Amino acid sequence: MPLTTINGIRLSYADHGTGSPVVLLMGTGASGTVWEMYQVPSLVAAGLRVITPDNRGVPPSDAGEDGFTIDDLVADVAGLIEWLGIAPCAVVGTSMGAYIAQELALAHPDLLDRAILLAACGRSSLVQRTLAEAEAGLITAGIELPAAYRAAVRALHHLGPATLADEELTKDWLDVFAKAGPSGPGIRQQLVVSALPDRLADYGAITVPCHVLSFENDIVAPPDAGRELAAAIPGATFDVIDGCGHYGYLEDPAAVNRYLVDVLCDRSALGRSA
Repeated sequence: MPLTTINGIRLSYADHGTGSPVVLLMGTGASGTVWEMYQVPSLVAAGLRVITPDNRGVPPSDAGEDGFTIDDLVADVAGLIEWLGIAPCAVVGTSMGAYIAQELALAHPDLLDRAILLAACGRSSLVQRTLAEAEAGLITAGIELPAAYRAAVRALHHLGPATLADEELTKDWLDVFAKAGPSGPGIRQQLVVSALPDRLADYGAITVPCHVLSFENDIVAPPDAGRELAAAIPGATFDVIDGCGHYGYLEDPAAVNRYLVDVLCDRSALGRSA
């Protein structure tokens, strides 16, 4: 996985395939390699070049011990797009990655030709802001919750009821969640960043074509929040994939991949005006 220096920090990324470029941005605390499980193979097979960076705070990108803001994360992606010489390109983000994509579309419209925003919102709920700040506080205090408890809470928070009703499948998810991912100051700062203030009024100035895709049972960024976001962005489309929670791109990758390929390859006029 190559490393380059952008904005004075080391940024790790992977580059797959050839063709029209698309940058995939992952959510809080997750590596860009998560996209390689389902989305990268499908998009490469559709003839796209897929770039998957690790956001600042996730190794092997720099941890950002001195802190960082959403503007820093946006500048990192903008710098990578310029360094790779792929502008204007498509950007797909999920959760915090969608927040980065939204702000990138606002600050650097010349770098993008479209943005697809998964599990996205224009403002976090009070509960979500409180939870993110509390989890950041646990890291600051050096408190590590029992792995089984942490896994169960994450499953309830991120997975849809269809997944949770399947005990064998749920056991697999719990095993994954119980394995501690990266932690430390970078993840703490990503948690702080992921608590979105109300940006809806500002997003009225976005000129990049945007497509918002929500997941029916997402309690982090519910469909009503996605619909609200799409309504705030001029001309944005809005769609929902049924039966999934916040990790819909992993719970129903076939449906998500069909949507991504259709939008990125202009195969159909998906979505409806919000």
